[in-house]
Amino acid sequence: MPMWDQFGFQDSVSPLMEQLIFFHDHTMIILILITSLISYMMWNLIWNSFLNRMLLEGQEVETMWTILPAFILIFIALPSLRLLYMLDETNNPYLTIKITGHQWYWSYEYSDFKDLEYDSYMIQLEDMTSGGIRLLDVDNRIILPYKSQIRALITAADVLHSWTIPALGIKIDAVPGRLNQMMIYIAHMGLFMGQCSEICGANHSFMPIIMESIPMKEFLKWLINK
Repeated sequence: MPMWDQFGFQDSVSPLMEQLIFFHDHTMIILILITSLISYMMWNLIWNSFLNRMLLEGQEVETMWTILPAFILIFIALPSLRLLYMLDETNNPYLTIKITGHQWYWSYEYSDFKDLEYDSYMIQLEDMTSGGIRLLDVDNRIILPYKSQIRALITAADVLHSWTIPALGIKIDAVPGRLNQMMIYIAHMGLFMGQCSEICGANHSFMPIIMESIPMKEFLKWLINK
């Protein structure tokens, strides 16, 4: 991977992540324009030798630099509010999965099916087979169908955790005694990785997440064999 790619986002695999990237680019364009304008004005101010000792006020300029930032904030706020609404919107889910954070592993419970619950631990280096990913591979992946509305309920059993998959634009806190809700829509098949993003103790760095997105027919077969 080129070094420059490490400064950007992961490739989007959900509509919400696409909107997050669009909003980031929109905001960055505005910030670059403001920074360029201020830098140009400061450069002229430093090297300009013209003086006006009788200048006491400039009401037109003061009016402009009060109104213009207000319009800029509106151009940033409106897409932001739209995106916040989209992130909180709940549609009719095909499937509900409950995710519980422990010190230091994840538990997954498919609430729509009886007795379908399992834990997901990181695979230790001495147990890793060829092709495994160091510090990211798990013994039990979370299996979900793609192109389906999925409701995730996230909580914790002990301390604060944070269930995060960057490619999906998901980062939601797991709070003991509280259920947080998140809608998941996966647009592509594949493996998507994440980690706990809350400092939850000594082994905080060893709580990886691997989500496997498969077609609905394969998901139903997996349910039967599980």
